[in-house]
Amino acid sequence: MATMLIADDNLQLLNILKSAAQREGFQTILAQDGRQALEAFQMQAPQMVLLDVMMPELDGFQVCREIRKTSDVPIIMITARGEDFEKIMGLDIGADDYIVKPFSPGEVMARVRAILRRIEKQAGDPAKLLHIAGLCINLEDYSVCIDDQPIRLTKREVDMLWTLVHGKNRAYTREMLLDLLWGYDYYGDPRTVDSHMKRLRAKLDMVAHPSWEIRTIRNVGYKFEVLT
Repeated sequence: MATMLIADDNLQLLNILKSAAQREGFQTILAQDGRQALEAFQMQAPQMVLLDVMMPELDGFQVCREIRKTSDVPIIMITARGEDFEKIMGLDIGADDYIVKPFSPGEVMARVRAILRRIEKQAGDPAKLLHIAGLCINLEDYSVCIDDQPIRLTKREVDMLWTLVHGKNRAYTREMLLDLLWGYDYYGDPRTVDSHMKRLRAKLDMVAHPSWEIRTIRNVGYKFEVLT
């Protein structure tokens, strides 16, 4: 499960963002000043950082600069002030996005999903073939085989399987899968993901695959897991 570092000296806001992040499937690390944030980052290496600008000890800009010396982790800066020079400064020192208070937790999580989606596309395997534990997915012709036995899947089902396998051992929330597979502007019901997953699993289960499974993570979503 991916980890998010949330740093803000406002405890109420910190807890609101914590709840929103956990609903998205993140484990959370909390910090109430810049020094705590930097120490937590160095010790736990989170995959996403929400960083308030105005904090005690070290401000968000200082923390961002230090993180960027060693890591390209996605960083969203948060501030109560919206001056253009601050936004420019934050982006110039390495922040990926900048959000001004007040905001809704949903907006923050939407920005998180957008950044992660962009990173996944940029880091996507240029090859169109995945082969793991007897499962083979070929995006050249959208074919899927389990131990050389072909499985007939729809394009959407192949895309869903590819996403889970490419990010193996990572838990994807239903909302993340909606964004990645249906698009950011799609306003469908997250249960759409469940119905597609049910059909996908039924087709995959036609051939035994004891070395891997698509697990349901309760109150989160799904992940592909290779079994030992």
